[in-house]
Amino acid sequence: MNDNIKGAFGVLEICGNSFESALAAQHGGAKRVELCDNLAEGGTTPSYSQIALSKQKLNIAIWPIIRPRGGDFLYSEIEFSLMKEDIAICKSLNCDGVVIGILQADGTIDKKRCAELIELAKPLPVAFHRAFDMSNDMEKSLEDLIDLGIVRVLSSGGAASAIDGADVLAKLVKQAAGRIVIMPGAGINEHNISTLISKTGATDFHASAKTFVQSKMQYRNPTTKMGSIEDEYRYELTSVEKVKALTAQLAIKHT
Repeated sequence: MNDNIKGAFGVLEICGNSFESALAAQHGGAKRVELCDNLAEGGTTPSYSQIALSKQKLNIAIWPIIRPRGGDFLYSEIEFSLMKEDIAICKSLNCDGVVIGILQADGTIDKKRCAELIELAKPLPVAFHRAFDMSNDMEKSLEDLIDLGIVRVLSSGGAASAIDGADVLAKLVKQAAGRIVIMPGAGINEHNISTLISKTGATDFHASAKTFVQSKMQYRNPTTKMGSIEDEYRYELTSVEKVKALTAQLAIKHT
């Protein structure tokens, strides 16, 4: 799958938390999936089976996120070893690319470790996730990512949402000057993507397009919980209808 072909309009990437979400993204007309688990933590590395089934059954580009845990982006040696092993697995499953993000304690891009992962991933292209937004100097960080050969960076412009960071995103798109793709993400939906296209000049956009699926459990234990989420009797999946609405807006703005 060559996800670098934009076609008649921009590229919509869906942050899909499962094979089922990736399938919905494909049915909705998205071009690419950042495959992950644990959306509530910003996305962590998906399981082998989720990656394998996505590659076996789908035509959409599959880019797993390589993130061993939630929280910050300063990783131990053990965690870094896990990241390297996950990249090897993605290569063995013929993924279309991988998504990484590592910072140093001072908030700069960890160029040494990123370079090691990029070398290991070859010939797969490598993108950078929103660890970029947590760096201490986005302009400098962008140049570092360009030097490393990163093909695309996901960003909200360092704000809580892409809409809030639209002015910064526009500056990053201008700074990138075609050397790397700036992909706005965080809180993007069919109601604001048109504004983001106009304000930022970006062509690639990232959204979860998620909906909540209610549990079919009849018995529900009211006295205990298995995790920290508020309602454990529902779960998140990508919505085909929301993906279609986003792709429709992209088509309108790029026609």
